[in-house]
Amino acid sequence: MIKGSVAAAALACSQFPVFGLPDPEKTEILIPFLDRLPANPNRPMIDWEQLTDWMTPGAQFFSVGHYGTPKVDAAQWRLEITGLVNRPRSFTLDEIKARRRKEIIATLECSGNGSSTAFMGAVGNTRWTGTPLAPLLKECGLKKNAIEIVFFGSDEKTEKIRDHDYPQNFARSLSLPDALQDKILLAYEMDGRPLPVEHGFPLRLIVPGWYGIAWVKWLKRIEAQDRRFMGRFMARDYVTIRGEDTPEGTIWRETSVTRLNVKSLVARVLRRTDGGVRVTGAAWTDGTPLKTVELKIDDGPWLAAQLDKKSHAPYAWTFWNYEWKNPAPGEHALVSRATDANGIIQPSADDPAIKLKKTYYEASQQYPRKIQL
Repeated sequence: MIKGSVAAAALACSQFPVFGLPDPEKTEILIPFLDRLPANPNRPMIDWEQLTDWMTPGAQFFSVGHYGTPKVDAAQWRLEITGLVNRPRSFTLDEIKARRRKEIIATLECSGNGSSTAFMGAVGNTRWTGTPLAPLLKECGLKKNAIEIVFFGSDEKTEKIRDHDYPQNFARSLSLPDALQDKILLAYEMDGRPLPVEHGFPLRLIVPGWYGIAWVKWLKRIEAQDRRFMGRFMARDYVTIRGEDTPEGTIWRETSVTRLNVKSLVARVLRRTDGGVRVTGAAWTDGTPLKTVELKIDDGPWLAAQLDKKSHAPYAWTFWNYEWKNPAPGEHALVSRATDANGIIQPSADDPAIKLKKTYYEASQQYPRKIQL
């Protein structure tokens, strides 16, 4: 997986050296964070201090599962499209691969990424290859009363619902208008290679601009329905509870986790040979163009960072950097914030909207990092 991204990353860095010079170990010195994130050998995640490639290396690409990792025999596997369709169909993997091929570079993030200092690397950026979903649905003939498309994975578990046990497959849904967007893919490759088992082999759903919970892995069944799907991971888990203060009291609202929030973080700090400091990071959105990224040093003003516009894709993260001239010795706190083209600003940790959010889902607040110069 790593080989496929090296050439693209090297080209991007040579054209616009956002995260380092061609030979950073000889010209720049990495300044470690005082609040360095703990490593977990059993859970691959991005090592932010070593982030240099726009495409995330496979060894650092996170994977989250809820019902374990199923063993799927690709030769026996079939994708079933059923429910409110006029022509139910079943496809082999070869039949899926023979259809129109499409690639998309997209950032995948767990909605809980950033919920604690031990869980801040559950995000990655890579190239996904597959076939668009919409033509398959149209060929199957969606009935007029279909409003929701439900995606079932091969992973399964028995769930207790209202004091009874029911076998359940992991499942999520999209509204019909969302499902028919051309960006929605049925992917069988990741970074130019077949999907690894932990990332959904043989087929997974790709929903660019949405949190990873919607990217159903080990996909085996697609079903059109005439009502909202209210499974565990739509209606009970991955539901964000937010409060709104009013003169009459707090009004609480529950919403299913869907689209990415605008977000950025400080990833890497390097001491330059001229004594200055280069601060670099990444920012991403739900596909809304990124307008600005700003950096605050200690209690100073917000400072405009420079965005890398050469390594760019609508649903991929953007690297940014800030050249800090003549920094003072001592301990410093660095924090970034991103703003999208709609004027949505990444909130601070003490923002009222964040304080009134009672679940860890969609953890998008600003993240201060500390260094010692």
